[in-house]
Amino acid sequence: MGDAFDLDRDEREQVKEFEKPPTSVIYEAIRRQGEHELSRTASALWWSGVVAGIAISTSVLGKGFLTAVMPEAGWASVVSNFGYCAGFLIVILGRMQLFTENTITPILPLFLDPTAEKFLKIGRLWGIVFLANMAGCLVAALVISHGRIIPPDRLDGVLEISRHFAEASTFEHFSRGIPAGFMIAALVWILPRMTGAGETLIIIILTYMIALGDLSHVVAGATELFVVMFHGEISVWQTVFAGILPALAGNVLGGTGIFAALTYAQVRQEI
Repeated sequence: MGDAFDLDRDEREQVKEFEKPPTSVIYEAIRRQGEHELSRTASALWWSGVVAGIAISTSVLGKGFLTAVMPEAGWASVVSNFGYCAGFLIVILGRMQLFTENTITPILPLFLDPTAEKFLKIGRLWGIVFLANMAGCLVAALVISHGRIIPPDRLDGVLEISRHFAEASTFEHFSRGIPAGFMIAALVWILPRMTGAGETLIIIILTYMIALGDLSHVVAGATELFVVMFHGEISVWQTVFAGILPALAGNVLGGTGIFAALTYAQVRQEI
């Protein structure tokens, strides 16, 4: 007769998971998510990315609408920047494909097992998701600019914040993209330990900080740049090469080059 306190296989695995250091548990949760993302079909990644690009544009609308109704005062931006959280809540809670989340999620499996196959899979994932996000942002910006679905006074607020974003120099988009990429990667790292209201709260706090700091998030920022482009105020070249690509490089450096590398260094002895 077996010992009454013997554990079956599943129970032993649960005990092992419980005994692991918290950081390695988080690492493992994100690594598994990354493996899943790398195995998804191109069609699933594409359409999830397009929807995410459209949905993230509600961040631009939220901030623009609040800007339109706020008085001319120094404290007004403290309130209007809360509107920026809207799109991120939809995309992250809706589990859509946002490029900046993927600066850490598929990278952790690569750090653990750096093979040519994984490099190619990450390149495929990044390429599909980024282009899908841009396609979604382009569609959203076109509708915002010429769809006549937004009252003129509210559209003025959207144009105001979009012009402000477009005024940043190429280097500013790059340098401001680094902390934005770091914060989104930190958000992805924290979320596996959060549930319910805590998950929502951490998304609001970190995305609000991106808006308040006037940082450059390549996907949300692309919608702003496309809006200004569709109003004929900047060229396609300026939109892509002076705005989107520098912000992309900054986000990747902040998310992958800094946050993902540092978190792996933190847990590599424990995994």
